[in-house]
Parts: sequence; C-alpha cells; structure tokens
Amino acid sequence: MRAVLLTRYGGPEALEFRTDVPDPVPGPGEVRVRVRAASLNNTDIWTREGAYGSAGDPRAQTGWRRSSFSFPRIQGADVAGEIDQVGAGVPETRVGERVLVDPMIYDGDERALVTTDYLGSERDGGFAELVVVPERNVHAVGGSLSFAELATLPTAATTAMRMLGRAGLRTGETVLVTGASGGVGTSLVQIAKARGARVVAVAGAAKHAAIRAIGADEVVDRNAELPSALAAAGIEEVDLVADVVAGPSHGDLLQVLAPLGRYVVAGAIAGPLVETDLRTVYLRQLTLLGSSFGTHDDFAAVVDLVDRGVFRPLVAARYPLADLATAQKHFESKDFVGKLVVEP
Repeated sequence: MRAVLLTRYGGPEALEFRTDVPDPVPGPGEVRVRVRAASLNNTDIWTREGAYGSAGDPRAQTGWRRSSFSFPRIQGADVAGEIDQVGAGVPETRVGERVLVDPMIYDGDERALVTTDYLGSERDGGFAELVVVPERNVHAVGGSLSFAELATLPTAATTAMRMLGRAGLRTGETVLVTGASGGVGTSLVQIAKARGARVVAVAGAAKHAAIRAIGADEVVDRNAELPSALAAAGIEEVDLVADVVAGPSHGDLLQVLAPLGRYVVAGAIAGPLVETDLRTVYLRQLTLLGSSFGTHDDFAAVVDLVDRGVFRPLVAARYPLADLATAQKHFESKDFVGKLVVEP
C-alpha cells in the first residue's frame, strides 16, 4: 500500500512517502479500514519534532507520553473510511460499513487515558491507504458529512467533549473558548452551543466571521486586552474558560472568571509555562482542571452528534497523501480556520 512513514525526529523531511509498504492484516478482534480521509493534529507535528520532552529532561526528544518513540511510524490519528476486512471473531457483516475511528486504544476507565496508546503514535495510523484497529474503536456513522468532514472530528471533537464534561458545563452558562479557529476550538464552540451555553470565542480578526458562522455569540480578537474586550462586548465575567492556548494570556483568563468559575486546559499552543497569581485562584474559589484526550464514551457522544447533524466541520484544505509534508508545513502556519485533511 501507499503510506507516509515518519522515519526519525526532525522537520517535514523526516516524512517518507512509500508505495511498497506491506498491507496490514487484522488480527483477532480487529478490523481493517480503507482510509478515505485523515486529518492533521498538533500531536503529529510535536511528535515528529520530539517536542514533548520528558519529565526528567525537557530537552529530550520524545512522543506525547514523554517516553521513547519507535520508528518508523505511520502517523495519523483521525481516520474516516470503510471497513474492508475483519479479523477472527468480528462479524463479516461489518465489511462495507462507513466508519469513524476512535483513536484512543485503551481498556479500563478514564484513568487509562494517561497512558493510552494513540493511533499514529503507539501504533500505525491513517496516513496510509489502510489501517488496522480494534473493532470496538470503529463506529458506523450516518448523517450527510463527507469523509473529509468526518475526519476532522475524532481527536478535536472528542477532546472538546472531554473538556466540557470535565468542567461540568451547564445550560445557560457563558463559556470563553481560546484558540477558537482550530480543530478543538471550533468543536468547543459547536458542542457548547448544542448544550445551550453562551459562547465567547477568542481568535485572530481575519477568522471572526467563520467562527460566528458556526455559532459563537461573541468573538474577541486574540491580541486585545481581554478584560477590556469582554467589557466592550457587554460581558463582565464568564463561568467557564476552555483553553488550548495558555502562554502569556493565562493570567487574564483567570481574571475574567466569575467567582466559583472553572478553567479547563487541554493544550498550550502559546507556551506551557505560565504565571498564576494563586490569590486569584483561592480568593475567587476557582477550579483549575487538566484534560487531554477523550474517553470511549466521549467519542460515542461525538458520533451521536454527527448522526444528529449537529456538527458543521470546517475543512480548510485537502491534500493528496503524497503531499503530507506540504500539508504539515501549512498546518504550522496556523493561517486557516478548521482542519487540514489528506486523502489517499
């Protein structure tokens, strides 16, 4: 089959397009999916660069679990396609199903997410014509979304679902979403609106119209002084901050939270090291929550929203599989709204 192999840590030159990779064969309890589309994530870039560091030495190059990483690896966590072969113990009737793949490979409860295998990281993923995964991770999907649109959802929407679940978002609350033009951000906006929240999004000025179009009630510029920008929009405080940016804005995000407000973080695009005035946290009785990938239940909830037609995925660009390196360069520019997709 055709596939792109990550051969080492490095830049896009570490990606090698091959046409002679052996076809994977499903084992017991597994299915093989013919990939129709796979989208890009920050994890693809940071893993390729070895940018996660390790607990003992932040300069060390590692994968997302901050431990050693095996090469070569086919990356690509977010897969939409069709089942074309099943392993022992899997009903043949599943062949031909239109499916979306849950990229979290784990057994047990939510604690297992801390050490889960992630498709395209601990096992080969979807930047290929074929991928093999456990049957339980493959969900039949209905609705009218294209394969490219479906492929934008697995990691981003499930992460967003997990964040809002961890933070206990309630109907009628006001939620502030940072990084609202990215995959997780656009999913946060849509899921929060589906739950009856008022959504205030933070993004670059050129992206405001697109974010309003998917449901944001207010959009403020990412370069604005946040408390002032919210005040200008008639917003004194918010109940919940859903953050994927962190960096220098962290202090302002806590300042705009209402007493007893909640802050949930699942990314640090602007930098993982932040300054926090703990007096703000304890005097206003704030709750700070960490969140990462979603659970199997979170993924099932995303599929339910797909079937109900809730999502309006934003596909910013499509690339042929052979141009994955170019797609990753585009991804790093961040000059788009939504997700980039490759199609074998």
